[in-house]
Amino acid sequence: MQAERITSVALDPAAPITPQIYAQLRDAIIRNRLAPGDRISETEIARTWSVSRQPVREAFIRLASEGLLAVLPQRGTIVSRISYSAVLNARFLREAIEADIAKILAQDPDPDLVRELRDQLEAQEKLAATSPKDFIALDEQFHRTLADGAAKRGAWKLIEGLKSQMDRVRFLSLGHFPVGKLIEQHRAVVDAVEQGDINATETAIRSHLREVLIDLPQIHAAQPDFFDVPEGGVPEPVNAPTQGGNDP
Repeated sequence: MQAERITSVALDPAAPITPQIYAQLRDAIIRNRLAPGDRISETEIARTWSVSRQPVREAFIRLASEGLLAVLPQRGTIVSRISYSAVLNARFLREAIEADIAKILAQDPDPDLVRELRDQLEAQEKLAATSPKDFIALDEQFHRTLADGAAKRGAWKLIEGLKSQMDRVRFLSLGHFPVGKLIEQHRAVVDAVEQGDINATETAIRSHLREVLIDLPQIHAAQPDFFDVPEGGVPEPVNAPTQGGNDP
């Protein structure tokens, strides 16, 4: 049954097995095909790919370190709930890093990078009305391109490791995913970079990265069983920053 909810792409026997299993299980959890509370069995996963339990166990350990799996006494291994606090922390750290990346780009605009980003905007618009899930991949590409353009690929890898809980929320929100609005926010970032306007670039990227939190309380209210909420309840959503502002 678990195999039906995992995109069981054949493993490449010439490549390390553990990273491949990890990547497919992580994707199934991020996309909520494996939902919080679902039990996940080393034996069944190993059988799915016809491998020993050792690489599966190693993948489980890595997923647990990201807060995606939990080992519970008497219950085995289950998919963890989405940590509300982790979502807020990831957004805070990602915003801080990407705001600096965007400012670097605006300090010395690269026409080739701007051209590439505008090509990506066109591709995003083609998917806007048809496939929000595919748009998420293009959104990832857009932000990765910003980091690459600023020669901060290492910073992007750090972001990728931090935002797994944030990504789970993004897939939960697909029913009311504001794709058109997000594309316009991307466009505002590109326009500001091209103009070399550092303050406008920072404001645009911060506003964009806070979009995921605007509906977070409503997403939690719709599916409370998916979340682990901190004591004190659900915090208020974060407002968009004002021009040149760095409010937390």
